[in-house]
Amino acid sequence: MKKTFVTKGQLEHIVSQFPTPFHLYDEKGIRARARALKAAFAWNPGFKEYFAVKATPNPFILKILQEEGCGVDCSSLTELMMAKACGFTGEDIMFSSNDTPEEDFRYARSLEATINLDDITHIDFLDSIAGIPELISCRFNPGGYFSIANNIMDNPGDAKYGFTKEQIFEGYKKLQQLGAKRFGLHAFLASNTTTNDYYPELAKILFRLAVELKKETGAQIKFINLSGGVGIPYRPDQDPVDIAVVGEGVRRAFEEVLVPAGMEDVSIYTELGRYMLAPNGCLVTRAIHEKHTYKDYIGLDACAANLMRPAMYGAYHHITVMGKENLPCDHKYDVTGGLCENNDKFAVDRMLPQIDIGDLVVLHDTGAHGFAMGYNYNGKLRSAEILLCEDGNAKLIRRAETPKDYFATFDFTHLFDKI
Repeated sequence: MKKTFVTKGQLEHIVSQFPTPFHLYDEKGIRARARALKAAFAWNPGFKEYFAVKATPNPFILKILQEEGCGVDCSSLTELMMAKACGFTGEDIMFSSNDTPEEDFRYARSLEATINLDDITHIDFLDSIAGIPELISCRFNPGGYFSIANNIMDNPGDAKYGFTKEQIFEGYKKLQQLGAKRFGLHAFLASNTTTNDYYPELAKILFRLAVELKKETGAQIKFINLSGGVGIPYRPDQDPVDIAVVGEGVRRAFEEVLVPAGMEDVSIYTELGRYMLAPNGCLVTRAIHEKHTYKDYIGLDACAANLMRPAMYGAYHHITVMGKENLPCDHKYDVTGGLCENNDKFAVDRMLPQIDIGDLVVLHDTGAHGFAMGYNYNGKLRSAEILLCEDGNAKLIRRAETPKDYFATFDFTHLFDKI
């Protein structure tokens, strides 16, 4: 059984200040996870976590992670702007994007962010609009299938991201000709893996490639970025990743491949969004309707506009009915939201305790790719974001949208011109 990081008493106090639905984040948990990650890679003097802003784009969250020594990984102009506003500068910012507009590249260059190129054609594109920096990174895609112990983890060959191996070698040589002096290497080969072997296996691939690149091109490899992909156990019967074991596995690969090649000064970077934040956030809702037709339904005051993962690809999020954690799960429900779409269901045929109107219902593990993926379909308004501080107090870190926000971008100037 999954446990919530907030008690029923705490939650009742919070909802007396802030109406449901809202996303709630656990400051204590965020800091603990950042420290555990740092400890797991302490063997590498240059290690740095670049938190994936897209997972939880809130400046209050970014400031907590900054205080814990993290940088940020940005993928767009507005994420770069948020990073700057939070005080991230220079090499504390990784800019990893694809199909990148000119304006985004120019702004990244103005911040002296480390640019991680997604495609070989972006070399000339970046050079023509903003110039090639002395430090630059390239994203590698090995193609085919990525497997661990004969288990297929993902299919990089179908992904739109990254250079082929041949293009990486050509790209490094070209970038050197255009003034680049130090290089990074990056790859993302699988998503939400809960095996301790993922990072070590990915590291071996990148470490061996780095040795080849240095030998053939003479390039100075400053860092190797293992990106994201380390997942969390969304289901209560899944085992969590042991980040200490992961870090040790990467260390062994480092000493096996890079140290003998004289590359022991290479820094290891990570970009963990889901791992860092997902377990430290939840969606707090309230049961507002029940319906008994061909099935039994519980309607919440949240919907897919607040958390789209279940509707988008059937993702599982554990559900706790606050105050009923120890009651038998003897009722089968579809737990739904109010969108005019039949896939607006947080759970289908889920066994839960009896839910009564007014019960507080918590959806676990929404701290990453939860609020961030929200939208305004059906005129639904995005919820608030609340931080549960280490001292137990609740702080509003993003207010809920209002109808005024929804209408703010319309230009009504010419609406009645023809009337």
